[in-house]
Amino acid sequence: MEKLRDLLDRQLGLVTMYRLVTLVLIGLAAIYVGFSATGVIDGVSVKHELLALVVLLVASYGANRLFALIWRIKPHTESSIITGLLLFFLFVPLLFTDVESYLWLAAAAALANLSKYVLAWRGRHIFNPAAAGAFLVFVAQQLFGRDLFTTATWQAAATDTMLPFVAIGAFLVLWRTRRLDVGLLFIVLAAVLTVLALNDRTPGLGDAVESTFQSYPVVFLAGFMVSEPLTLPPRRKQQWAVAAVVALVFAYPSYITLLTDTPPDLGWIMDQPQELSLLVGNLVAFAFARRKGVALDLVARRQLTPETHEFTFRPKRPMSFRPGQFVELTVPHKGADTRGLRRSFSISSPPGPDGTMTLALRVPDKSSSFKRAMVGLEPGARVHATGIGGDFVLPADPTTPVLLVAGGIGITPFISQLQHQPDRDAVLVYGVNAPEEIAYADVLAGFRVVIVSPVAPEHLPTRWRHVEAPFISVDLVATAVPDLGERLAYVSGPPAMVNSVRAGLARRCKRVRTDYFTGY
Repeated sequence: MEKLRDLLDRQLGLVTMYRLVTLVLIGLAAIYVGFSATGVIDGVSVKHELLALVVLLVASYGANRLFALIWRIKPHTESSIITGLLLFFLFVPLLFTDVESYLWLAAAAALANLSKYVLAWRGRHIFNPAAAGAFLVFVAQQLFGRDLFTTATWQAAATDTMLPFVAIGAFLVLWRTRRLDVGLLFIVLAAVLTVLALNDRTPGLGDAVESTFQSYPVVFLAGFMVSEPLTLPPRRKQQWAVAAVVALVFAYPSYITLLTDTPPDLGWIMDQPQELSLLVGNLVAFAFARRKGVALDLVARRQLTPETHEFTFRPKRPMSFRPGQFVELTVPHKGADTRGLRRSFSISSPPGPDGTMTLALRVPDKSSSFKRAMVGLEPGARVHATGIGGDFVLPADPTTPVLLVAGGIGITPFISQLQHQPDRDAVLVYGVNAPEEIAYADVLAGFRVVIVSPVAPEHLPTRWRHVEAPFISVDLVATAVPDLGERLAYVSGPPAMVNSVRAGLARRCKRVRTDYFTGY
């Protein structure tokens, strides 16, 4: 199992979350069109499917560029491509046979991208763009007295033939974003509520279950829309709450029949339960934590180790965070590779009165274009933070003893936490490849630290000790920290390292929390 975890993390970490979603959606669209072409799926002609896809992608890309130009913002091209692909799964295989139909389809893509700029708060869109675009085009049709397509079909995302492929794609995205629990919570709640309602109208429970997963986009929504990072709140319990709300609204047209024989007539608005459920969930997420896009000015940069660099930024507006949380940065640069323009970094500084924020990253010889762009920044350069979040925070009770296990650059969240609560009973086990790769040695000098490396450092502070080993293992940690069973464990670092010790520590500690540096 650990080998499978390592393989998934290693392969999925080669691309950014945005690129993974794009590739998966392209793959699913290709499979659907292929099935249509071979007659496996009956629907509209392949010509109409491909034309609808081209219209959506071109309209989404063009609208995003236009609105970015009007608002003087650098457009995020991949986001517009994802929006166009998602709308393909919403509307295909509706029959589009005339120019007006395709114009309304293009309008849905344009409205979806417009929502990112108009329905936004301090640089962050409030609603899922694809859901907003679909809902707004329905509203527009009502205003203009048109009914060319008054509902999204979602059939391309919810058929018996497509379900296995959608499930695999959703799993990959949820695994990559570490939101498998959020997606599963939505699937279970939405499916149970829908099955309960359908059970009264189908021959048996099995038929109700089959109809739920083959006629409703439960799995697709969980993988590609409910879990969208930009419209989720930052904390895990808040994300669970949003998933539950979306599930309730999603199933409303079905389960309301269980409560009354005469369900209320809400008109055309309830013809879009999937889109409406996402929009309501987005509002709940916004209520939990109003998203703030903030400009960051680079104050200073220094090299911590031969491969590790630290950056100190000053936000244009105060940014509140808890030690251990991460910030997502957008750094536009030419020649961006497959890892894109955005990346998340654990904050390495504690909250302080001066308002500055430090981040550290490892930059090996063969680095991504993002890292090269970061290293090339000069003081005064400006980047943008597009969100702060994460649950990798220490217990609220400062007397709770903790074990901190860091691999390489995974030290960064612990630096923030230790500086914020220097008196907490904490033991840090820090694994590095060589003594010269020990980052923040000056900060850690006064703390209880176990350095794990093949070669011992020349000088060890009083509270440090060295264990000669090529990597961190559970047995090594247990030997170095005799009171392991009395501590809560926090593990941060590369996925292979985290996976190798997580299960063993879970059996020996009170609790284990992990922070994966996937795709770093």
